[in-house]
Amino acid sequence: MASDRTDFFVTTEWLAEHLNDPGLSVVDGSWYLPAQGRDARAEYEAGHIPRAVFFDQDVVVQPESKLPHTLPSPEIFATFAGSMGISQDDTIVVYDGPGLFSSPRVWWMFKVMGAKKVFILEGGFDRWKAEGRLVTSRPTKIASCLFEVDFDKRKVASLAEMRSVVEGGTAQVVDARPAGRFEGTDPEPRAGVRSGHMPGARNVPALTLSRDGALLPAEELRAAFEQAGVDLSRPVVTSCGSGVTAATLVLALQALGHEDNRLYDGSWTEWGSRGDTPVATGKA
Repeated sequence: MASDRTDFFVTTEWLAEHLNDPGLSVVDGSWYLPAQGRDARAEYEAGHIPRAVFFDQDVVVQPESKLPHTLPSPEIFATFAGSMGISQDDTIVVYDGPGLFSSPRVWWMFKVMGAKKVFILEGGFDRWKAEGRLVTSRPTKIASCLFEVDFDKRKVASLAEMRSVVEGGTAQVVDARPAGRFEGTDPEPRAGVRSGHMPGARNVPALTLSRDGALLPAEELRAAFEQAGVDLSRPVVTSCGSGVTAATLVLALQALGHEDNRLYDGSWTEWGSRGDTPVATGKA
């Protein structure tokens, strides 16, 4: 049974009406692939939704990790969130430029770290601007606060756990990368990373799950997973290139009422760069 979309999203109308509410945190979680040639921070500084703070997904990471976008420890995440003036009890609204590219990762991070009221702005900044709503280039005044973490480690899969999943088939691996990278016909954007996918994985490209910056209707989401060979009654671990768009799959699964899911944080950058992990190519 699909969940109520208001559990996950707010509309531009809602946000415009509630911009001055106490306890509201607005977060610009925009991030782009190098090939897209966009600078998310520069775009934020040039114009953003009033009250928004910038969540830099290349900075809010575990410092010593050699992998991109490694989920920080609860203590480090709490420091970052508190420095942005965000409390775990706030109503947190996350957006990105196009609407549903990088914002699900920030939504997932806050949820995993214990925030209860986290939502994504449907249609993103593009829709906000297209509707002629308020945009500012003024820096947001931030009063730092305490973010009390309640980390749910069950929602994060490690390399060791992924080895077990791939070897034992205890869960389904669903990969959010484009088909060419999944099948091994297109090169990976990061040097030293092999092409292909984990044996047994299924491919549901994240970019196919949205339209006009909004998540597809439940029946279309369900069809996308089922056509890829995903059994929605079984556990799922999501993966992508570096852990960002895998969160879009988590969002889509939860919107369908699927709760037994985890995100492989190291994703293909970790798996594909090693010499001791099996790799398959071709269609699933």
